[in-house]
Formats: sequence, structure tokens, C-alpha cells
Amino acid sequence: MNKADNIKMWGDKPYKSLNYFLREKFGEKVFKISLDAGFSCPNRDGTISKGGCIFCSERGSGDFAGNRNYSIAKQFKDIKEMMNKKWKEGKYIAYFQAYTNTYAPVEVLREKYNEALNEEGVVGIAIATRPDCLSKEVLDLIEEFSKKTYVWVELGLQTVSDKTAKVINRGYDLSVFENAVRNLRKRNIDVVVHVIFGLPGENIEDMLNTIRYISKIDIQGVKLHLLHLMENTPLVNLYKDGKLHFMEKDQYVDLVCEAIAMLPESIVIHRLTGDAPRDLLIGPLWSLKKWEVLNSIHKKMFTCNLHQGLYFYTNNTK
Repeated sequence: MNKADNIKMWGDKPYKSLNYFLREKFGEKVFKISLDAGFSCPNRDGTISKGGCIFCSERGSGDFAGNRNYSIAKQFKDIKEMMNKKWKEGKYIAYFQAYTNTYAPVEVLREKYNEALNEEGVVGIAIATRPDCLSKEVLDLIEEFSKKTYVWVELGLQTVSDKTAKVINRGYDLSVFENAVRNLRKRNIDVVVHVIFGLPGENIEDMLNTIRYISKIDIQGVKLHLLHLMENTPLVNLYKDGKLHFMEKDQYVDLVCEAIAMLPESIVIHRLTGDAPRDLLIGPLWSLKKWEVLNSIHKKMFTCNLHQGLYFYTNNTK
């Protein structure tokens, strides 16, 4: 794909991808091994709510993670073997993905994290959790692991709007998120933030406001997701009531391109669109063609001479 000479590149992309970052850091290909450690979530078990976030699947957003009925070691082995069919060599990030991966006694967390870290070739641990599940004891534990391996913590912000947060039953307000980021960064732990485009009631400006917000705080990575409507989620009720409208592909592509240009060059872009199981997805169905979406994003950025940091550094946020 042709590009203009004035586009800044990170490898073959006009943004700092996770693949680029990990290759730079470790000197070779690094894969994520998605694990289900068998935890629950306070937004599901009644501590905060029993409904969970309205978009979250029955597997706690871990639909492509390992089988929670197996040990961490077996999950790791099974997924590693599958990965190695495509890539013969590389190192691994043990990704605790499903549900809330700090929502257990510290002794249990230590055992699970250690089991993953002891697998051959593991160079880091990624922990997906909620900002309201980071007690001092848990933070101390994560800091302990960060001193012997690379660690990042993923927080599901989704939107900067507390109004939308109530609609999606996120279960915490923005101040809780901000406190969690501060506490993690005090311990020099990298923070990766999840953002969802297409949440009910939000327009393009609302979504860009979330990008403006995260571009100015001390985070190290971001995951941009398209809202997926899946079977057996509370979001289905809003859809049936006509209160949820799917984004069109071109609209999403334009939005992602602008978001990338608004983000500073220091932030690693872990994801540009999410995955949903084909048998559960109600819509938007165009999202199933993930590589077409990614190719459209890259083509748009090259065509429009866009690259990460362009609007951030020129203050041209439109």
C-alpha cells in the first residue's frame, strides 16, 4: 500500500502497534496467550450488580480465552500449540483476560500469576480488571510481579461520560478510574485503557471526547473496540426497544482514524477493533470481516496523510 512521504511510520503502520512495541522491547515476535483463571466480577455476583456491563458476554469478555475448567498451565499449553501452527518462534505474554482478574484473595492471585509466569517463554503478564478492584494489597502484589517481569494492567473505561456509564451499568464513576490510574502509575505499572465506540446514546463528539481525555492522562496503551451486540446480554433489550443503533463500517473507520491522530505517539495502540464469536454476534455483522476493517483503516490513514500524534501535537482536533 502506497503512503505519502510525510507520514510517520512505526514499522509498516502509521501508528505504534502492540506488535511493533513488543518487537522493539523484546527483540522478537511476542504472542498473547489469553487465559481464564476462573474468577468472577463484582458487577455480576451482586457486590455491585448482578447484571454486569450490558455488553459483556457470559464468558466475561473472555470468549477467546482458554477453558476455565483447565489449569493455567494446560490452557497455556493448548493455546501455545495453536499459535505455533502459525508462528513457529516467539515469546509470550500471559494475558488474564476473562472477567475481573484481581477479584480474588491475594494468595489465589499470586498462585495464578506465578503459574503463568513459570511457563517457558513467558516474558510478561497482562491483567484485565476493574479500577474498583485494586486494593492496596492487590496493587502491592502487582508491583511485586512487575519487579520480576513486564506487567501491564488493563482497565475498562469504555467512555469518559458518567451518564453513559450508568446506561451501560459500568458500576463506577470516573473518579474511581482516575484513582486507579494514579495508584498504578505510582508503582510504575503500565496502564492500558479500553474504549468502546458505538455505545447507546453517544454521538461522534462524545466518542472523541473520550479520546481527548485519555490522550492527556498518564496511560501507556489503549484498546479501541467497536460495540458488539451479542446474544444473551442485557444490551439486547435496548436493541429490541430501538435504543441501540449500529455504527456503519465507513463511520467507524473514519472515527478510528481520527482517534489515532489525536493520540500522542507515546501510547501503544493494542487494538483497533474487537472480536465477537460468530455464533453469538447479532450485529454489526460487517465487523466479522476484521481484516477488511483493518485494511480500510490503514488505507484511509495513508490516503488522508494521517498518523498517530498528528492532531495531538498540532492541536488540530477539529
